[in-house]
Amino acid sequence: MSVSPPSTAIYAVTEKGLDLGRRLAARFDGALFAPDRLAAADVTGYASLTALVGETFPTYRAHLFVCACGIAVRAIAPHLRDKQTDPAVVCLDDAGTFAVSLLSGHLGGANALTREVAACLGATPVVTTATDAAGAPAIEMLARSLGLAMENAVATRRVNAALAAGQPVAVFDPLGVFAVTDPAMARFFVWVAAPVPPEPEVPLLVVDWRLGPETPTRLYLRPRVLVAGVGCRRGAPAEDILALLAQACRLGRLSAKSVGLFASIEAKRNEPGLLEAAATCGADLQFFSAAALADVPAPHPSALVIKHMGVGSVCEAAAMLASGRGSLLVPKTRSKLSTVALALGG
Repeated sequence: MSVSPPSTAIYAVTEKGLDLGRRLAARFDGALFAPDRLAAADVTGYASLTALVGETFPTYRAHLFVCACGIAVRAIAPHLRDKQTDPAVVCLDDAGTFAVSLLSGHLGGANALTREVAACLGATPVVTTATDAAGAPAIEMLARSLGLAMENAVATRRVNAALAAGQPVAVFDPLGVFAVTDPAMARFFVWVAAPVPPEPEVPLLVVDWRLGPETPTRLYLRPRVLVAGVGCRRGAPAEDILALLAQACRLGRLSAKSVGLFASIEAKRNEPGLLEAAATCGADLQFFSAAALADVPAPHPSALVIKHMGVGSVCEAAAMLASGRGSLLVPKTRSKLSTVALALGG
């Protein structure tokens, strides 16, 4: 049985810090690094912390530095990209007095990790993100908990600034999926009946599958409610399917981030390109028998599909059947190797 590699890298720079690092490595199943002079059976040595972090930073989901914050900052600085992709970074002094959430507090999980580390060591957690300090929800974490992908992420700054200041954030949610039932959290939001804020400067959350204008105050949260019916020739690459899906989304003014399900015919269950395309989108897969698809009144049947698959429609019929609604948002769109149709799921 294979063993998953550690997801946390732990760096010590002093002998005292190494003792603390060993405690952290045991608690968090982490890979422990220290200067070459302190290397041991359970410790990987390094000659340069900066060079080491250049190798490890993209590899581990979390990084614990037992050293001064300045050392950690200089080590990670050349490798920072953005809050959507940067890993969690937590820094501790080698006495274990403070645990500081240094980077990617919300999406990367550094704030939660900081509190967990502090509880483990009896340290004081230091979390400086504005929403945490104000006792307000962070929109990144709230969206994640509700299974909503974010689009136009630049607007998160304005949304979180309003939340931290206790100012209202408008929510347009036609499907009712922004289910904030905790009164302590719900008090930050005002639900509106159209994608228009009550005041021009009030930030707006649009919980919807449709495209719209992108402004610094309009954050889109994408529910995974779109079904992509997919047909493809044998050997069709994932790139072709994904390009066609993007084209279909543009035609229908739909967000690809809302595609949560790929549907096709049973004969395509092991088609590599289709499986890869679904995995790339983070979408589930559903397959139907030719008999089930034949019962669906798809609007654009094809004699060629009947010849090869024994059914008049794959992509439209699969999308209609999997959606549970029977109507298409985007009818069959085709390339030389693939076909895609889109429907709104139930």
